[in-house]
Amino acid sequence: MDAARPASHAVTYPRFLWRAAKLATDGPWFFYAWMTLLTALCLVGVYSWATQVRDGMQVTGMSDHVSWGLYIANFTFMVGLAAGGVMMVIPAYLYHDDEMHEVVILGELLAIASIVMCLGFVMVDLGRPDRFWHLIPGIGRFNWPISMLTWDVIVLNGYLLLNLHITGYLLYKQFRGERPDRVWYLPFVYLSIAWAISIHTVTAFLYCGLGGRPFWNTALLAPRFLASAFVSGPAFIILAMLIVRRVGGISISDAPIRTLTGIMRVTILISLLMVVSEVFTEFYTGGSHIASAQYLYFGLHGHNALVPWVWASIGMMVTSAAMLLTPRVYDSKPMLVAACVLAFVAVWIEKGMGLIIPAFVPSTLHELVEYFPSLTEWKVTIGVWALGLMVFTVALRVAIPILTNQESVTLTHGRKA
Repeated sequence: MDAARPASHAVTYPRFLWRAAKLATDGPWFFYAWMTLLTALCLVGVYSWATQVRDGMQVTGMSDHVSWGLYIANFTFMVGLAAGGVMMVIPAYLYHDDEMHEVVILGELLAIASIVMCLGFVMVDLGRPDRFWHLIPGIGRFNWPISMLTWDVIVLNGYLLLNLHITGYLLYKQFRGERPDRVWYLPFVYLSIAWAISIHTVTAFLYCGLGGRPFWNTALLAPRFLASAFVSGPAFIILAMLIVRRVGGISISDAPIRTLTGIMRVTILISLLMVVSEVFTEFYTGGSHIASAQYLYFGLHGHNALVPWVWASIGMMVTSAAMLLTPRVYDSKPMLVAACVLAFVAVWIEKGMGLIIPAFVPSTLHELVEYFPSLTEWKVTIGVWALGLMVFTVALRVAIPILTNQESVTLTHGRKA
């Protein structure tokens, strides 16, 4: 007689990897067009970075006075975007929202792509990338736990590994048609929630722990980081869900979108309140440490490169908040898209150029040297963004067919008994 027994992992896991590779390289015409565009932009970034490695950091706009620029600005923003992905996990697992369970993996995939971009921006910011091995424990001089940089290395790579395990395990079990074993993923999900908060907190501590940069010496920096992260993360996920639903033919209900919109309505107001608190403290109390804030918001001695940026950010944030608080934003997709785009760009400016550069202007020697990103920096930055979007697109291309049961494997086979 024939009896059925489950196929072994030695059989199904290679098939899972093979199907994932096939899905990642196959799709409709707009998938190929999108990936071709991203590949071209990524190659432009690689070429510009190669030029930077060859000629040195002199091809950038950075100097001895402003040693962190566009790369670290984007790194800071991407850390927040990775942490913002946890906004999908909290409602799904802590509050048992069944609707969010259907799309929670989008947040985890966004976290993976964002951390890849974080590592990319750190790599291109190194003047000598060949010395990266110094950060490897046991090989280089890691300086843990003394150095805050080593804490950042640990939390970022740890968060990447956590999300890779969670998504990989859930997709593999779905591919096998089996129910996931809670022991193998639920503890890691809860750990990822705390870890998501830690990656942005540690990054904030890295900045506010630098005593020579008064602009960052505020206890409100870490809460501001988290508040803005919980604006940009949900905003990006909402846009991703709308795009996937439109071009991917995937049925995604409005419930997750409404939940994330409700989260944004609160977090964007908290973020604005923290900005107002910072501005009031800086300008009402006065003192010598006001110079960086003065340069950022109003210019200083004729130097005002960042003034249009920061006021554009504040204007977009206020406009987005007003749109999100409008009751019909739930029913008007164009209004919701506009609010998400405005919030996303506003946080990118505030967490990027509006946070990093003013700490260096004026310098510790009270010299005013403004920073303007070079064309090379913009090309490299676009290349890293293209790499991250490629990772996110490929991840979605693999995950969606498996989650919707379009891709599965027959787990049993007959044997003679």
